Amino acid sequence: MSDQVTRKIKILFAATEAVPFVKTGGLGDVAGSLPRSLNAAGAECSVILPKYASIPEEYQQKMTHIADFYVPLAWRSVYCGIEKLTYQGVDFYFVDNEAYFKRDGIYGYYDDGERFAFFSKAICEAIEKLPELQCDVLHCNDWQTALATVFLREFYQDSEACRHVKTVFTVHNVKFQGQYNDKVLEDVLGLADNPTASSQLYNGYGTIDYMKGALCYSDVITTVSPSYANELQMPFYGEGLDDIFRRRSSQLRGILNGIDTDLWNPATDKLIESNYDEDSLDRKAQDKSALQRELGLAEDPTRPLIVMIGRLTNQKGLGLVRYAMNHLMERGTQVAILGTGDKDQEDAFKYFDWTYGDQMVARIAFDNALSHRMYAGGDILLMPSEFEPCGLSQMIAMRYGTLPVVRETGGLQDSVVAYNKYTGEGTGFRFTNMNADEMANCVLDACEVFWTDKDAWIKLQKQAMETDFSWSRAAGAYMDMYHSLHPEIGR
Repeated sequence: MSDQVTRKIKILFAATEAVPFVKTGGLGDVAGSLPRSLNAAGAECSVILPKYASIPEEYQQKMTHIADFYVPLAWRSVYCGIEKLTYQGVDFYFVDNEAYFKRDGIYGYYDDGERFAFFSKAICEAIEKLPELQCDVLHCNDWQTALATVFLREFYQDSEACRHVKTVFTVHNVKFQGQYNDKVLEDVLGLADNPTASSQLYNGYGTIDYMKGALCYSDVITTVSPSYANELQMPFYGEGLDDIFRRRSSQLRGILNGIDTDLWNPATDKLIESNYDEDSLDRKAQDKSALQRELGLAEDPTRPLIVMIGRLTNQKGLGLVRYAMNHLMERGTQVAILGTGDKDQEDAFKYFDWTYGDQMVARIAFDNALSHRMYAGGDILLMPSEFEPCGLSQMIAMRYGTLPVVRETGGLQDSVVAYNKYTGEGTGFRFTNMNADEMANCVLDACEVFWTDKDAWIKLQKQAMETDFSWSRAAGAYMDMYHSLHPEIGR
């Protein structure tokens, strides 16, 4: 096109957590890694997030105060400071309001609806008032930033800085939508007299749904894997919003997340016993024996060591594992579990730990260093999730040559290629249904290969380790999407 300009496309990435500043889940990894890869791919990407009290002091001391202003929030006029810190080549902007964000925790407060409505409005005000935050695309993530897409269209279309901004909204987990009593419509959002906005925010009688607003207002909706994008259009997975996902299916895209391949690298990982790569897989045996010693398991290289790392919740398919545990123990496997979560799950795995002695161990803790050693020392990673929008553990495990056994759902289906014993293809093992016997059979099929066909096992390990799960792969897909929203910006 004749009026096309060639320059870096400007992205403002809005999130409520980002590594290394604050993290409670996978969003923190995404916001900490993806912007850096986008910049490497040719974008000019910055990140905006709240300035929490829990951000380590070493980072807070390096922040520079660049602006302050007042944010209109319904009948309120609320102070907002903007702090800036450049980290690993990415500009991070922090929205400062001590009344909302100087607290011990991140989420779970009675006024979260107001806190994150303020954050969303502050993002829009910052774009309008600060030239360095003006952008071509505002990329919002999960319900806490969802209202920015609504506010931008309803309050800022007369602003030259805001009127051409395109919006992208990413669903990381549709179970968490930000639902509040409809009193917030007038008292917090200031949209009670706007029938267009209010009709798109209501989700049932008396309930305002922040995520629903973003799904209706955003130019493009993304989620964290292609299969999850399809699942969201089904009633079982859509959590009451499946009709919107179906209606907007032409604007819905699934892009598989990546992992930090520098952090998760068995060749350089300083937290594991012995470093190795796909050409020195024999050294992985040293990591296994060291892990068995550390966890109090029988030090036996012939027993397949099955590891599970992550939150202990029903979503993770732990009911299947509990049902099948005795069968797996009878077949001579070892199981090691690391994580925290629901008390009934924690208690169940503590019981198995006590019952099965040196065959099973449950570490009910969050231990980053131990997770590295388990990824390196395990033979099999088990992830039988009921649903899994993306999942990172299976990607990390493959990076370490620990073969995943997963249920065919969401990102697990997209990232793990099922083993084909006739062709040798594959990077792991998959089963289809939420059925404990089917899961156990799949695990034991993997163990059978481990026991009887070492050449096939090593080939699978190498294929898994060679799979590209870097953020640069995902960044390319995001760049294509951003430029489709602004075809006038050349690459």
